[in-house]
Amino acid sequence: QVQLVESGGGLVQAGGSLRLSCAASGSIFRINGMAWYRQAPGKQRELVASISSGGITNYADSVKGRFTVSRDNAKNTMYLQMNNLKPEDTAVYSCNARIRRYFTENEHDYRGQGTQVTVSS
Repeated sequence: QVQLVESGGGLVQAGGSLRLSCAASGSIFRINGMAWYRQAPGKQRELVASISSGGITNYADSVKGRFTVSRDNAKNTMYLQMNNLKPEDTAVYSCNARIRRYFTENEHDYRGQGTQVTVSS
């Protein structure tokens, strides 16, 4: 079994900061790409940021310069540092990871349950 657990969400005022974590656990041989998604009420789920196993990052235009994605491969954990938060950043943030489990040859995508981020004006 593989599990992804997000933490670090909460309520913050506009202009504030939060740091999200996504910890992967279980029978993990290797984690390839990881990504943060978010979904606001009434809107489609959107990709916020991604990071490859080698540390190459990509960001949605709406968060460039404000959010930073990173990962600690030794801890199987990904982070999202969110600065200068805006009310439009309010959403449920969830992480995805492409993982190869022990004793398997194929990779599969796993998703966490999500953590709520609310930014007040």
